[in-house]
Amino acid sequence: MEAGGVADSLLSGACVLFTLIMYSTGLSDLRHMRMTRSVDSVQFLPFLTTDINNLSWLSYGALKGDGTLIFVNATGAVLQTLYISVYLHYCPRKAKVIQTKSTQRLSFSLTIATLLTSASWTLYGFQLRDPYIMVPNLPGILTSFIRLWLFWKYSQGQDRNYPLLQT
Repeated sequence: MEAGGVADSLLSGACVLFTLIMYSTGLSDLRHMRMTRSVDSVQFLPFLTTDINNLSWLSYGALKGDGTLIFVNATGAVLQTLYISVYLHYCPRKAKVIQTKSTQRLSFSLTIATLLTSASWTLYGFQLRDPYIMVPNLPGILTSFIRLWLFWKYSQGQDRNYPLLQT
């Protein structure tokens, strides 16, 4: 196998691994909703946007015939649809949104997983010279850095402790 082929395989594998890890971060929310029979502290929008994103990328992967895109996005669509179904099952009729300067409602593990996933897909798109893979993942990198900044800025005195972000 050529050096380029090995590098492509490793990068493809990293994309799959990081993406599946990112999708699995919703399992803790799923477990929380089932145990508490409520959606307290669980956000709906990430599930919905990720599901729509997965379905879009699944279509693109099918058109392109890219097995990596097809596999991860089919898996993601199934998981996100499951998360949405459980959320809707336990969701109260009226959702309350409280804006605070707290990162308690943000998922640190999802932030890290999104950063790694978006970065690996951007590199994968760059390696293939495919802007349709590369460009849509750049916002994931940017928003991950914004969330990391929020964890750093609002970590003092919060319920969660993120020692890696504290100086």
